[in-house]
Amino acid sequence: MGDSAPSLLHHCHAHKLWGLINRTYSFLNFVALLAIFYYRGAFFFNENDPKYYMVPFLPWVTVSAAELVSSFLWVLKEPFFWFPVTRTVFPESLPKDPDLPGIDVFVCTADPEKEPTFGVMNTVVSAMALDYPAEKLSVYLSDDGGASVTLMGMKEAWAFATWWLPFCRRWNVKPICPQSYFERPEEESQNMEFIEDRNTIKEKYEAFKQRVERKWRTELETDTKRSAQNHPAIIQLTISIGLHSLERLAICVLPSAGIMEIRREERRKV
Repeated sequence: MGDSAPSLLHHCHAHKLWGLINRTYSFLNFVALLAIFYYRGAFFFNENDPKYYMVPFLPWVTVSAAELVSSFLWVLKEPFFWFPVTRTVFPESLPKDPDLPGIDVFVCTADPEKEPTFGVMNTVVSAMALDYPAEKLSVYLSDDGGASVTLMGMKEAWAFATWWLPFCRRWNVKPICPQSYFERPEEESQNMEFIEDRNTIKEKYEAFKQRVERKWRTELETDTKRSAQNHPAIIQLTISIGLHSLERLAICVLPSAGIMEIRREERRKV
């Protein structure tokens, strides 16, 4: 690659020898499968053979079905090995933040009963915490269910994100999903400042979780009029929220991605 390597974003190298070996192996396996299917199919044309009536029918059908399913799964998997490649990325070649294009992240939900609102809001917060310039990142939540708890959850998610995003960026937190981060064992750290910030964020997370789940349970129990097939269209853009509460954290305030909730109008056909 020489001097051109730094200017590339990625390089793809094809392993032709491994591809040839894998294709040969696939061909031999395919021939073996044809032999098995020929053997199974020939069974139906040997009715005059005394052994035909000695084979228990149920075990024969079970084994044949297992072979058929296994062969089908093998056929679906094998093409991925025909052309093996290795990719090398060059993140240092990425353009500077001002030159990066704007991106839109779409999160879709339809039914808060089947897709709990708190889980959806964790996805929204994770999208907002992507390692990308905040002014070039927009997060859209498409709510076809038309549930009020989703709208409330968006507001709560935005409020929590004003704490979570600076925490992630200051301490390089992984994973960026708050639910995954707080459900795993706490990492040991001697940095008292980090521990203090983490405890503060955890308190905010638990309060965020309780408010969303309490509203979610209430809506499922009381909002009998809500219907995914009968609600007006709504577009809500969240632009800003008070950031004064961040003064308690030793974290610089960073710009946050804009979030928008979209509900398509749904009406029952009469």
